Amino acid sequence: MTNLSIEMGGAGEAAGRLRRGRVPFGVVLAGLILAFMAVCAVAPGFVAPYDPYAPDLLASLKPPSWAHIFGTDQLGRDIFSRVVHGASYSLYIGLCATALAVAAGIVIGLSAGVAGGFIDLALMRVIDVLLAFPGLLMSMAVVAFLGTGVTNILIAIAIASIPGYARIVRAQVMVVRTSGYVEAARVLGQPPMRTLLRHILPNTVGPLIVLSTLGIGSAILQSAALSYLGLGPKAPTPEWGLMLSEGQGYLRRGWWVGIFPGVFATATIISTTVLGRYIKALTDGRA
Repeated sequence: MTNLSIEMGGAGEAAGRLRRGRVPFGVVLAGLILAFMAVCAVAPGFVAPYDPYAPDLLASLKPPSWAHIFGTDQLGRDIFSRVVHGASYSLYIGLCATALAVAAGIVIGLSAGVAGGFIDLALMRVIDVLLAFPGLLMSMAVVAFLGTGVTNILIAIAIASIPGYARIVRAQVMVVRTSGYVEAARVLGQPPMRTLLRHILPNTVGPLIVLSTLGIGSAILQSAALSYLGLGPKAPTPEWGLMLSEGQGYLRRGWWVGIFPGVFATATIISTTVLGRYIKALTDGRA
C-alpha cells in the first residue's frame, strides 16, 4: 500500500506539473517529435505524398523544392516519403528489441536473484562475459550467425541488450528480497511464488520500465548502424541506416540524399533519450 501511494503521488505530481506548464520545453518538443514519428510509423500514407518505392529517373537527384521538400535520390524517389516510411522500421525494431531484452532480462535477473547460490553465480558469470563485448559488436556477431533482415536485426539487438537489463533486475531483487514487507510475507507463510509475483516482481520491474525508455533510442541507433554496415534490410527498403549508406556516395552531388535520413534518426534518438531521462528524473524526485 505504501509503494502504491508513493507511485500514485509521483504520478499526481507529474500531472500537476503538466497542468501548471512546468514541463521543460525540451521535453515537450521531444514528445511532439516522437508523436510525429509514431504517426509516420502507424500511418505513413497520411504523411508521405509519394510512393517510396516508385522510381522516376527523369527526376533523379533533384534538390529540395516545393514538389519534393527533401529532394529526390539517385533513382528519383521522393526522400521525404522514404524517410517517413522508414520510421516504421526503426521504431518497430527499437520497441520490439527493447521489449524482448527487458522480458528476457527480467527472467534471468529474477532467476539469479531469487535462486541465489550456484544458479546466481553461473548466470552472472555468463552475463559478465557478454557484458565484456560492446553492444554493436555483439549485434554484428549475432547477425552474422542468423543472417540479415529486419527480424534478425531485432533479435540481435535484443540479445546484445539482455545482459544490462538482467544485471539491473538482479541488483533490484537483491535489495527487495531483504526488505521488511517481503520478510513479513514469508513469516506469515505466504507461498514463495506468490511472494515473488506480488512483492518482488512489481518492485523490481518499476525502475526497469523507466530505464527501458532510454534503451529504445540505443536500439534505434544500433539498428541504423547495422543497416549502414549492410547487415540490415536490403534495397529498396526505405530504412534510415540503409538510406544513409546509399547517400554517402552522393554527398557532393546531392547532400540531401543522406542528410535527411540522418536528421530523422538523430531527432528520434535524442527525443527518446530526453523523454527517458525526464521520466527517470520524475521517479527519482529530481524534476
